[in-house]
Amino acid sequence: MKKLLNFFTKNVVAAFVVLIVFLIIIPLPTALLDFMFIMQLGLSLIVLLMTMYVKEVLEFSVFPTLLLLTTVLRLALNISSTRSILSNGGYAGEVVKVFGQFVIRGDVVVGLVIFLIIVLVQFLVITKGAERVSEVSARFTLDAMPGKQMAIDADLSSGLIDEQTARIRRSNIQREASFYGAMDGASKFVKGDAIMSIVVTFINLIGGIVVGLLNGGGSFSEIIQTYSVATVGDGMMSQIPALLISVSTGMLVTRSASEDNMNADFSRQFMSQPRVLLLAGIALLFLMFIGFPPVQLILLSAFLITMSFLLSRTEKKYAPEEVEEEIPEEQITSEAEYYRNIDNLYELLNVEQIKIEFGYSLIPLVDENSGGNFLDRVVMFRKQYAMEMGIVIPPVQLKDSGQINPNQYSICIKGEEVTRGDILVDHYLALAPSEEEDTIDGIDTIEPAFGIKAKWISEDKKVKAELLGYTLIDPVSVIITHLSEVIKAHAYELVNRAEINNMLENLKKTNEAIVNDTIPSAVTIGELQKVICRLLQEQVPVRDLETILETLGDYGPKIKDTDMLTEYVRQSLKRTISHKFAEADQLKVISLDAKVENLIMGSVKKMDNGSYLALDQESIQNIVIASTTQIDRIRDLVPSPVILTSPIVRIYFKKLIDQFCPNVNVLSFNEIDSNIQIQALGTIEI
Repeated sequence: MKKLLNFFTKNVVAAFVVLIVFLIIIPLPTALLDFMFIMQLGLSLIVLLMTMYVKEVLEFSVFPTLLLLTTVLRLALNISSTRSILSNGGYAGEVVKVFGQFVIRGDVVVGLVIFLIIVLVQFLVITKGAERVSEVSARFTLDAMPGKQMAIDADLSSGLIDEQTARIRRSNIQREASFYGAMDGASKFVKGDAIMSIVVTFINLIGGIVVGLLNGGGSFSEIIQTYSVATVGDGMMSQIPALLISVSTGMLVTRSASEDNMNADFSRQFMSQPRVLLLAGIALLFLMFIGFPPVQLILLSAFLITMSFLLSRTEKKYAPEEVEEEIPEEQITSEAEYYRNIDNLYELLNVEQIKIEFGYSLIPLVDENSGGNFLDRVVMFRKQYAMEMGIVIPPVQLKDSGQINPNQYSICIKGEEVTRGDILVDHYLALAPSEEEDTIDGIDTIEPAFGIKAKWISEDKKVKAELLGYTLIDPVSVIITHLSEVIKAHAYELVNRAEINNMLENLKKTNEAIVNDTIPSAVTIGELQKVICRLLQEQVPVRDLETILETLGDYGPKIKDTDMLTEYVRQSLKRTISHKFAEADQLKVISLDAKVENLIMGSVKKMDNGSYLALDQESIQNIVIASTTQIDRIRDLVPSPVILTSPIVRIYFKKLIDQFCPNVNVLSFNEIDSNIQIQALGTIEI
């Protein structure tokens, strides 16, 4: 039984499509036609209810395909019923007959007018509206994709989400864009179906009258009566399911900013304002003075006023009680008295590794007593960075400052400011889908982390901005994203020898032998720190500390040049580096010409403690111009360019290009895993 059920569920759609084809070609008995009409009506009702109970469109992502299948099913049934009407003297089954008699009720003209109104409502109102909403939603969804991707990257960088969650959210964005794109096309099927229904109706009526007159089916009035009933019944059995599907389409594409299904949204949002129900009930009572029937008005007004009082009582019952907190009096001591103790003076010499200073207007964002969650966001970012890069960044010190503007914050590394930004509390940072569509009013600014043009918009413009496809970022997320980018850029400055000892102690829990064999016999703590810092400076994760120590244990006794030791470590971490910079096992790079590599290697000068590059000014200028030209050419295709060189040249070329293009990644062939496919987008030549 279970196997039979699995076979049915896996092949039901294919069988359904084959059935539709047979409906178009083979004449159906009227009993089977009745069954198919009822099945079509039930299927349309199921689709309508499904759209009401899903929380987001991706829960019903099969809807565009289902829309096509139901449309083709209606057309196939239309063809079958038309064949039956014209060949069986206006009889196409009991369902068509009952529907026609129910709508016409003895008056052909009134019945046809009612049917025409239903068709026009379906075609001009619901179908046209759903088609337009689908088109606009598809365009806005596609335009907003870059901003949504950037928001996911920002959340990932700040530690709010992990890599798996980010992948799921990126996949959902792509699926949502595909869904709305498919809906834009599928809505055309609904429009065509409505037009075809009108055409089939006229064919049934006119063709039926002609066939009845030619076959001698009775008097002219009897023929009109017979074929009018059949035409209206057939049309209604086509239009009612089409109407349900069109309403389903409209419901699905017009849902936005919903956190629950439609029933929960309506009940929660309509019942959240009892005062509105009270005012509406009182207003309805005044309609009696202009002649409205009083009984109906009184019943409806009483219902609304009663609901208002019940909801108000419920809100008061569950409202949280305010608790007054006693604030202890602060003990004020003399500053001079405090610093008479010399130990307190030494506290002034401590330098915070990471510190953020806030203007007084931003204090509510970080104060937990005021509902701020800034500290929790920082903790989550530290967790995420430890998982990605393999180091634990120091705690972030938060302080208020009267030396900066009230709406500013300042990020300091080792006591010195490295950047600052401006924040407008109670506003959102809005990133436009494109410069051409930046139409909303706001205060122009620059997004501090990535330098993108943006606007600060107020709370009342939030819904409008979302509908226009803007990406909105709250003030706390702006600061967290900026902080995360600063820490990534300066992480190598934050790794001191105390942190290296902590990392080694953690490794000893799983592999004490490698630590004891390498430190300090092969390399010292200081040399290990330099290697770790050089890796972090080029955004290479150091989570695999075991491999790093094994490589240093092999080469450390023979090589004392830290740069060369780092190169060997990088080659040992080739799988990590490949996964860091490649996408879908493909690495898009700019290659370095052999002549340029030979020129660089010929200018390397060896010294006792290392080596350096001694190129003439003209050669440096030519290499830099050629590199920047190639980088700018592919910047739109590859946001983070990668230059691929031979292993012996990589370190010298990286030092050279860093002075002019600091955000360029330089890799060597030995750092690329064997399963990575390399695609060269250009060559640096002079």
